[in-house]
Amino acid sequence: MTEPLNADPAELAKFSELAHRWWDPDSEFRPLHQINPLRLDWINQLSPLEGQKVLDVGCGGGILADAMARKGAEVLGIDLAAKALRVASLHALEVQTPRVQYREVSVEELAREAPASFDTVTCMEMLEHVPDPQSVVTACSQLVKPGGWVFFSTINRNLKSFALAIVGAEYILKMLPRGTHEYAKFIQPGELASACRNAGLDVLNVRGMQYNPLTGRYWLSDDTSVNYLFATRCPVS
Repeated sequence: MTEPLNADPAELAKFSELAHRWWDPDSEFRPLHQINPLRLDWINQLSPLEGQKVLDVGCGGGILADAMARKGAEVLGIDLAAKALRVASLHALEVQTPRVQYREVSVEELAREAPASFDTVTCMEMLEHVPDPQSVVTACSQLVKPGGWVFFSTINRNLKSFALAIVGAEYILKMLPRGTHEYAKFIQPGELASACRNAGLDVLNVRGMQYNPLTGRYWLSDDTSVNYLFATRCPVS
């Protein structure tokens, strides 16, 4: 019996509808383009990407996957939004990005198919869009090799994050399309830490990401009240 996909059809439709705009730095995906160097450098500092086999879960149009491949990693990007994957593949062909491939498959299915296959796994800005975040975290832990790193980023759930990530970003500043995020799906750091522990991952580094709308600048800090990132590691047994 086939297990139901851990995906919200409305979420997939939403990102598929915008797929053709993934690589337009002035589009709805502008924030992803702006934060990409920041998260790429953070990942690369903790787990140097050169020569690694890397999995990007929920890769969308391939902004992070493409950048990691250009750092010297062999990258597989996976997603369930077929249109976004086609855009990612086309972009890689157009700009001749080496060592990157894309595949339409769930992280849970890939975990059953190829456990302990990757040196580093990234899952950025995805957990707040799926019905069962724990399932994704567990699958990521199964896909990484012992001693390998798993990186997550998501959005905290509190009054401040509602005000900034939804009201501010979607309605006032119009940085994102309305309806991009659902407050109920936001994840508190303690909840993500618990999910990581349940999956056998050690949380080693936590950073917040902040944004100044006046200067357009993003930076990492200790403030995890809105956007935040987890660096976790699979213990060597």
